[in-house]
Amino acid sequence: MSQKSLLEVGDLVTQFKTDRGIAKAVNGVSFDVYSNEVLGIVGESGSGKSVTALSVMRLIPNPPGDIVNGSIKLEGKEILDLPIEEMRELRGNEIGMIFQEPMTSLNSVFTIGFQMKEGIMLHQEVDEATAMKKSAEMLDMVGIPSPEKRLNDYPHQFSGGMRQRVMIAMALSNNPKLLIADEPTTALDVTIQAQILELMLSLQKQREGASIILITHDLAVVAETCDRVIVMYGGKIQEIGTVRQVFKNPLHPYTHGLLESIPHPVEGSRLHRLKAIRGNVPNIMELPKACKFNTRCDYALKGLCFDVEPELAEIEPGHFVRCHLYEESTELTTKEKGIELSV
Repeated sequence: MSQKSLLEVGDLVTQFKTDRGIAKAVNGVSFDVYSNEVLGIVGESGSGKSVTALSVMRLIPNPPGDIVNGSIKLEGKEILDLPIEEMRELRGNEIGMIFQEPMTSLNSVFTIGFQMKEGIMLHQEVDEATAMKKSAEMLDMVGIPSPEKRLNDYPHQFSGGMRQRVMIAMALSNNPKLLIADEPTTALDVTIQAQILELMLSLQKQREGASIILITHDLAVVAETCDRVIVMYGGKIQEIGTVRQVFKNPLHPYTHGLLESIPHPVEGSRLHRLKAIRGNVPNIMELPKACKFNTRCDYALKGLCFDVEPELAEIEPGHFVRCHLYEESTELTTKEKGIELSV
């Protein structure tokens, strides 16, 4: 895989003004998306995954939200500095996004065909007939029957899963160089889910250097489709590495907990309860001051993990983790502490 960066995100901070103060939903996030790559982003709800994606698209509602720091570069061009007109040309053409909530993303007073053709005509500079034909082809590709007829229907005439397929068709219609897919298959059954993922990957390969950011809770999907994976918690990246590195050798206790919550059926083995990470994701206004995971971590070191924010450090080539357990200054190694972080 080429290591040329398509997207570079550096020290991104996105916050929201609330009645209780400033909420930093994304706090110092940095990562690259390489050309021809599928990058997965995982983590519980409230970890900052979707806000990161919306920040890249510059779709943070202002007020109350605002990108207060950082850099977002697409092929070396700083998009945070672009005028809104240039950003509109970029969205849907160079960067496409499949939103998590299709009902709030589709306009209820316009037909599906009208909403689909609008983006195609804008970015591909074709006439209305050609745009409608392209729209029907995309609906057919995502498994919607009688696509020509359904173009005349309104969003309320589609089920939740069908609306999600429409959103996927719209995002893919201009074959963007970077596709951000935020829980793209949540409302779909397993068979359609596999077809949609295969469609996304096949369209990615048709455009030279195209990449995908896949935000999901489904670790099995990440294992099957992604090249690298980012684990987020508390608005920060806690671990990042190749799928093999993270799944075979999870370093962060949070990553370890996520992987242990997946069923691993083995024929002939005894039944046992799945392990769960204790507690809940803390309120964004009440995040711990040091390690964001210290209130739920079974391996937290007294003092250190509650007083000092760990840095994101490279433990092996391409494999980074934000955890005091792997710092050289820590008196004991994880092995000496009796900690086994492997699945």
